Amino acid sequence: MELKDTFCGLVMKYANDQDKAKMLWQEIEVKYSAKKRYYHNLAHLQHMLNVLEPVLNHIDDTDSLLFALFYHDFVYDATSKQNEENSAKAATERLQAIGFPTESIALCSQHIIATKKHEAVTNAATNLLLDADLSILGSTKEEYDAYCHNIRKEYSLYPDLVYKPGRAKVVRYFLEMDYIFKTEYFREMFESSAKNNLKRELAGI
Repeated sequence: MELKDTFCGLVMKYANDQDKAKMLWQEIEVKYSAKKRYYHNLAHLQHMLNVLEPVLNHIDDTDSLLFALFYHDFVYDATSKQNEENSAKAATERLQAIGFPTESIALCSQHIIATKKHEAVTNAATNLLLDADLSILGSTKEEYDAYCHNIRKEYSLYPDLVYKPGRAKVVRYFLEMDYIFKTEYFREMFESSAKNNLKRELAGI
């Protein structure tokens, strides 16, 4: 699945307006291609879409999940603690404009807000989105190291004295979870390698 085609196809299901779909895609593209987006960019979205594709047919409201994927990092400011809330608000406004069902908009918003803490919830689709968002943690050593490097660049405004303790806190947060991945599907693929990568990173901080 390709990002642009997937997104525009989603919009067209509800708006049936090619110009509107193109405009909304261009907005996504601009947001995720911003100058300081070294990790939270279009490549991140494509990675998430790739790992979710095999399980999409197991989800009742696929469109809400996919829209959440595209908008979950729509607003991203390394100095803000309201990125998820602001991203959910932006998604709500845009989905209302294309006539996306109200209940599905609320579900999409819930998906996005859940990426703030990455805690397991009762909604299976939300858990799949959370797992896809964290799947980079279970990647190869080289991919994981590149991810860490890019995250550090996104937080380059902070000196090591500030960044390293904060990053260590995040890494410990995930390591202290009973399971990093909420679904059996992602757990089988990534849990072991994710813990190994996180432990290796923590040892080097």
